[in-house]
Parts: sequence; structure tokens; C-alpha cells
Amino acid sequence: MENMTDLAPFNAAIDAVLPGIRSDLEDLVRIPSVSSPAFDQAELDRSASKVKEILEASGVSDIDIISLETETGRGRPAILAHRPGPEGGPTVLLYAHHDVQPPGDRSTWDTEPFEPVEKDGRLYGRGTADDKAGVLVHVGALRALDAMGGLPVSVSLFIEGEEEIGSPTFVDFLHAHREQLKADVIVVADSTNWKVGIPSLTTSLRGLVGLEVTVDVLDHALHSGMYGGPVLDAVTVASRLIATLHDEDGAVAVDGLHGYDRAQVDYPEGQLRADMGVLEGVELAGRGSIASRLWTQPALAVIGFDATPVETSSNTLIPSCRFELSLRVAPGQDPADAHDALTKHLVDHAPFGARVSFGGRELGPAFQAVETDVMKTARQALADAWQAEPVDIGVGGSIPFIADLADVFPEAKILVTGIEDPDTRAHAGNESLHLEEFRRAILAETILLTRLAE
Repeated sequence: MENMTDLAPFNAAIDAVLPGIRSDLEDLVRIPSVSSPAFDQAELDRSASKVKEILEASGVSDIDIISLETETGRGRPAILAHRPGPEGGPTVLLYAHHDVQPPGDRSTWDTEPFEPVEKDGRLYGRGTADDKAGVLVHVGALRALDAMGGLPVSVSLFIEGEEEIGSPTFVDFLHAHREQLKADVIVVADSTNWKVGIPSLTTSLRGLVGLEVTVDVLDHALHSGMYGGPVLDAVTVASRLIATLHDEDGAVAVDGLHGYDRAQVDYPEGQLRADMGVLEGVELAGRGSIASRLWTQPALAVIGFDATPVETSSNTLIPSCRFELSLRVAPGQDPADAHDALTKHLVDHAPFGARVSFGGRELGPAFQAVETDVMKTARQALADAWQAEPVDIGVGGSIPFIADLADVFPEAKILVTGIEDPDTRAHAGNESLHLEEFRRAILAETILLTRLAE
């Protein structure tokens, strides 16, 4: 790719606005805007108000905070804003979200989760990367463009408040505000880069099936000495059932789930082990290239398990237990079909005739990008900002609303860009943002918006 002839004005503009952007990000991180219903939802109102304040300081005056009322309840507060550019030019919709994951176990953090701390070029704190950095990348681009003379395109902003709980009112929101959200290009700043120093466009995302499973073997608890033997306890039975979900290689063994191996980049095993923190001696699971195992093959994990806690255990046969499965579905497969395949497998493979039942489910569609000229423009902007060739990557995680955006706005060109890197640890303890990558992301979006006007 050819470098832009003169990046100096862009770099000067970024350097001028970056201290204020960094300060705004830290203020936003200090608000514990966890959208999970177990947490104080008033913090989401505080966070939304702070985003509005930040946008107002960025020259945006057309701003609404909206909590959509639907048949299933009231949505979390989202910010919908618009700032016009030159008449007749394109409109770009910039998406990010201001809600965050729960902080989790405090012992997994070296710093306070909601107090941003800089160490070794990274900013630590919940939401520093996922996805309050995404909010400030958009804001940084707006401020940099103002420093360069003004917006070259019209910009709409949709800053969601419930992405971390599956965006339950997202589709309703899109339809209710379709005209305000309509755009020629949509930029979703909620993904990752290949590694520090190498930018990426995300071109595929796996779909999601979340499933709650209950295993029952007795109608009440029994003394494990007097009755142990003829009937296995529910945890043992559930463990045997869970073990049927993978084959001897650790690949998902559920009939009807599809996958493929067409990864365009090599993901060395040593790099994966370092990125994941795989313990010495632990073997990798599955078959095919590592990139395909992460991006284009199904993955299945137990993410929660309810049974008698060890500290309250007694010599008792546990009659029932419950666990939560997270299935990542390869791009191209309908998550409803994957759900049906998974539930059929669990029923068909229940050991010793145990009763298997299912609770709430979550379905999220996969995403597969279609090559466009806008993607080429985006790659050039990334190359200019990083001074390195970008790579197209898949992401094993799911962002189901991207498929919803493509469905509601089929004419829009969708770009999924990244702020994170393999050391970010989004959703885990010690989440952090690489500050130089943050600057490059702002620079890339500033260049992109300029080029989209051309």
C-alpha cells in the first residue's frame, strides 16, 4: 500500500487533542457502568450523561439519551447523536458502547478495576479498552478533524448501553430510529488488532448459542453411604454428559455443527500460548490451523456450574445440578440450527437415562464481511496510521448486532475496527489499553473519515 503523501497535519491534530481525550477516557472508566442487572443501573445513566458531556465538548449539539421501551422491558440508556458535514457528502455512523463487564474477582486485578492506572505504556481498568476506548476513538477523530478545519463527512454516533448483556433491545432500537441511524458507512470500534504494531480489519465473527442445562437424577437428596452405588449423583452424570461434547482430540463432537479451515494468516502455536497464558504441558485441542480453530470452527465451553458448594457439602447424593454452555458457531451457520443440534445431542447422550432440561437460551448470528472499496480505503488508513501492513482477521467472539446492522441497513458498508490487542484481557482481571495503539486508532479513523469524503 502507498503511504499518504503528508501525515504531518494529521499527527499534529492528534497530538493537540490527545491529552483531553485521555482525560475524558479516564473519567469515563471511573464510572462503573456495568449493564448486568445484578449491578446498580443508575451508573449507566451517569455514564450516558458523561458521554453526552464529552460529545458536547466535541462540537456535537444534536444529542439524545434514549432508553427504549419494548415489550420485554426498558432498555439501557443509549446515546444517539448527529453532526452534519458538507451538504451532499456521505454519512458515517460511528458505533461503540459505554457499558462494561462486571469487574469479577478483585484478586485477579493488580489495580482497582474502576480507577485507571498507567503502567508500562498501558492504561489499566475495566472498560479502558472494551469499549470506552472505542467511544473516545470516535470522539478523538471528531476533535482532530475540527483542528484540521472541520468535518469532511456527516457523522452520526450510536453509543450503546447494553452490548455486554447481548443488546436485547438493539434490533427494536434500529427500527425505531432507522432514519437517524441511516448511513453510507458504519464503523464499529469494538474489535481487536492482530498484535501491537499490526492493525486489523475484522472480516468474520462467530455466532453464539448460550444454553442453560439442568440434569436431574433424584427427586430429593440421599445419604451417600446408605444409597450410593445404584444411582450416580447428578454432578457425575453431568460430567459424563459434558465429556461427550468433545472428541479425543478436543474438537467439538456435536453432529450438525459446521466449520471450515480457510484462514488467511498463520497463528503460530508459540504466539497463541503466550497470548492465552497456556500452562506448560497443556496440549492444544482441536484440529486444523490454529486460526481456524479460533475463528471458523465451532467452540464449546462450560462457563458456569451450579451444585452444592464444597464448604457446605455433606455425605449426600446431589439430586440435581445446572450448568451453562457457551457455543460459538462458525460463520455461515444459523445459530438456531446450532441450538437445535446441541440440545438434541444433550438429550440423546444423557447417561443412565438422566433427565435433561433446558432453561433460557441466547442466540446471536455470525458475521461474514463482503469485500468493498470502503474496506480497501480502511486498510489504507490503517497502513498509514500504523506504518505497517494491516491484516484481515476473524474473531472467535461474537458481536451479534453487526449482523443486525447488515440486515436493517443492507446498503451500508460495515467496517469492524479494533482497539484491543492480545494483552488487553477484555472481560478479565487487569483489562488494559495499549496507549500508543489507542493513538494510532484515532489517527486511522481521522484519515478514514477524510478519505471517505473523497
